[in-house]
Amino acid sequence: MNDPFPRTTVAGVSLSRMIIGTNWILGYSHTSAAADQMIRSTNGGTGGTEEILATFLDAGVDTIMVEMRGRTEMLEAMRRAEDAAGRRIVRVDTPVINVDDNPAARREARAVIAESARNGAALCLPHHSSVEQLVLKNARAIPRLPDYLDMIRQEGMVPGLSAHMPELVVFSDLNGYDVETYIQIYNCAGFLMQVEIEHVHAIIWGARKPVMVIKPMAAGRVSPFVGLTFAYSTIRESDMVTVGCFTPQEAREDIEIARAALERRPPRISRRGSVAVTPAMSGSTYGQAVN
Repeated sequence: MNDPFPRTTVAGVSLSRMIIGTNWILGYSHTSAAADQMIRSTNGGTGGTEEILATFLDAGVDTIMVEMRGRTEMLEAMRRAEDAAGRRIVRVDTPVINVDDNPAARREARAVIAESARNGAALCLPHHSSVEQLVLKNARAIPRLPDYLDMIRQEGMVPGLSAHMPELVVFSDLNGYDVETYIQIYNCAGFLMQVEIEHVHAIIWGARKPVMVIKPMAAGRVSPFVGLTFAYSTIRESDMVTVGCFTPQEAREDIEIARAALERRPPRISRRGSVAVTPAMSGSTYGQAVN
């Protein structure tokens, strides 16, 4: 393995500061149905996924964010990659739960959370599509959220909160909910962010617990160099960046770009093709390219 990737800690659990994202493995491009199909046709089985995971593990990136329920092939690829690398992947699960206010819905939510634990999740962060149904902005509160956080604790996992809505971080801290980490959309393009970048930046820096930022490259709308350099340069040392990749080659490039951003140096990657590059510009400041 290469030098370990920088790490942080959430409630005593050690996590790499780069988290393996899975949209570009599972088929969620945020671009088009054709792109979704391209992803699934390439990474739909265990083989391609296992190679991507192996690339991350070799670089010391051993934390993954994925909704695990029903992902049989994904779970198998994770197990095979773990066996080959001789190390465990730290699982951050983001399950969709039924938050209806009745006994049957609570039993269903408890069963989904228990399944997360059986799948080996160390951290469980209920999906934003579920949690945001509970928010009362006028009251600055998230009623009944503690019920689900307690279910997560009972299953032996660390509770967190998927908070695409930036106010969720503020309301959680304000009310002292048992939340150890947050997921928050954050990128230099403002893609899918509900308020301006500056406001989300302030919320991240004001959060009482570490934040896992997602969509740093705005689902391909900015280059990895721009997206990852911005993200790592503007978050705290305790925070993490979730990075989705389509191929092992992309993973290697993104890992090197992230390391370079953290070390404040140029990344050692191959230059991309451009008709605008003249001979005077061709002298490399990037150093030796990664393979």
